[in-house]
Amino acid sequence: MKFLVCITQVPDTTTKITFTPDKKAFNAAGVQFIINPYDEIALTRALELKEALGGTVTVINVGSASTEANIRKALAIGADDAIRINAEANDAYYVAFQISEVAKKNGYDVIMTGKESIDFNGGQVPTMLGELMGLPSVSVATKLDINGTTATLEREIDGGKEVVESKLPFVAGAQKGMAEPRIPNMRGIMTARTKPLTVVEPVACDMLSGSAIFDLPAAKGDCKMINPNNVAELVNLLHTEAKAI
Repeated sequence: MKFLVCITQVPDTTTKITFTPDKKAFNAAGVQFIINPYDEIALTRALELKEALGGTVTVINVGSASTEANIRKALAIGADDAIRINAEANDAYYVAFQISEVAKKNGYDVIMTGKESIDFNGGQVPTMLGELMGLPSVSVATKLDINGTTATLEREIDGGKEVVESKLPFVAGAQKGMAEPRIPNMRGIMTARTKPLTVVEPVACDMLSGSAIFDLPAAKGDCKMINPNNVAELVNLLHTEAKAI
């Protein structure tokens, strides 16, 4: 069984976020990047299924050469090989299109992504990828099992859980709970150096969206203490100041 796991790198959650002076781009200087946590969950579940059912796990990334350290980490965790599409991942449709063009040529049984990246938080790539490939897609899945040519997935919905069945091939967007991310061991780190990492050039495709400007939220103001007996002042502040927050 052939698994394809889509990964992207994101700033570490402890990173102090800044932007370029013109506010047109994220300032990556001095930033520590990690594999998107939801993608790590997808990768771990793919590895668990490979160990149970047999097959291979390939990771794919749309990004520049700067992403290769995290691609190698995915290989150290257990992926068999990797593909890097040599382009910046700035638009969800563009990313999904590039991945679909590679995936169509290789006949994967299961394509997995995280439910979203924790930097853009778009959550669009899994569904777009399924649509571009003409495959069923299930996003925000907390469980995934495969029996023969049928996959069973579970999703959390308002007031309960939803169980979905799909024939292979399909696309799944992983949510927290599907698997517990693995930490690469020394053997994995050593073998990752020799595993294949293929770089391919992107296919011509227009981006459908882009960021016009980046800005940080306004700094928090001073806390105002109000006498609990002064209801009139509280009501006035709720009307005049709290509305603007």
